[in-house]
Amino acid sequence: MQTPLIIDCAGKPLDLSRPRIMGVLNITPDSFSDGGDFFTLEKAIARAEQMVEEGAAIIDLGGESTRPGAAPVSVDEELQRVIPVIEALHATVPVPLSIDTRKPAVMQAAVAAGAGLINDVNALQEAGAVEMAASLEVPVCLMHMQGNPETMQDTPIYHNVVDEVTAYLEARAHACLQQGIPKERILLDPGFGFGKTTPHNLLLLQQLERLVETGFPVLVGLSRKSLIGKVLDLPVDKRLYPGLALAVLAVWKGAALVRCHDVRPTREAIAMCQAVRDAGP
Repeated sequence: MQTPLIIDCAGKPLDLSRPRIMGVLNITPDSFSDGGDFFTLEKAIARAEQMVEEGAAIIDLGGESTRPGAAPVSVDEELQRVIPVIEALHATVPVPLSIDTRKPAVMQAAVAAGAGLINDVNALQEAGAVEMAASLEVPVCLMHMQGNPETMQDTPIYHNVVDEVTAYLEARAHACLQQGIPKERILLDPGFGFGKTTPHNLLLLQQLERLVETGFPVLVGLSRKSLIGKVLDLPVDKRLYPGLALAVLAVWKGAALVRCHDVRPTREAIAMCQAVRDAGP
């Protein structure tokens, strides 16, 4: 059994005593899997409510695509996309809301609107981001990314990907601790698909326990990723079943939070995995 861990996400608890699901809600026209699907306020709200009904413990909202090759959007554009949805969902859904952003100004506005966790693919490296996150007093998820979304898949190179990703995330966590963010409000994400080749991604999952051993809860995002397409030659809309296999492997290795698009099947798959892990006296 995992050590009981309940994270306070601005008044809404996220219980990580068992592996949980983070539902993905991309409010963008160009995300790799569901870009444009939930770009209106009504569709975004309906999708979030559906994911909660299917068992999502937290909803992750993003207004800027971070798929390989994606161009950045302005602060104003990102705010226009996410803030109305956060305001609406904060009043209607019982689970915490996470804001997927690199920008301190978006972090501030999103938390003011009701977001309770900051999920940053850039691990709070933007100027002022660590200070902003500390002042907002909500949990943070720090992700590893080599390069940036526009160029990260051009030529990713590592001497030892597991060592380097682990060391980077430990250093970023230390920077947060130094700024006053307590350990119990820090999560780590190895960043599958963010500046990594298929062999890099496979090694990171194979040795995910290395990151788990740091003592921080680990979030993984493997849903519909190009890793599956590269290994099995499958298009995005045919990647559910192998994605479930990856989610189960991640939970078996100790992941606390699984970020995914297909909530119900993923929740059921990891629940069975956890039942096996918990079996016995």
